[in-house]
Amino acid sequence: MTPEEIDALITSLTIFTLAILVGFAVISKVPATLHTPLMSGANSIHGIVLVGAMLIAAEATDGVSQLISLVAVAFAAMNVVGGYVVTDRMLQMFRKKPTAPKPRAEDAEAAS
Repeated sequence: MTPEEIDALITSLTIFTLAILVGFAVISKVPATLHTPLMSGANSIHGIVLVGAMLIAAEATDGVSQLISLVAVAFAAMNVVGGYVVTDRMLQMFRKKPTAPKPRAEDAEAAS
């Protein structure tokens, strides 16, 4: 490896490490009540990852790159669908449950 390539690798690894630390610091400060809505929304927004995986799959030429791109598309699709499923389940928790109709006074008297 040339010195320029080593410098680029070290720079990339530094940015990656800093991104991990900042992400951990931000996520650890999110209260538990907001964690599920934020994560489900973030997962559903990751449709752009699916588009990117499909673009890469379209450019794949050999068998290995086609296999890797297929796995990338599958994981991205699962991520998007999972985000919507979790969001739907979370929203169902806030819906009012149907209540049974109250018995009428006439029905109560007839039963006695």
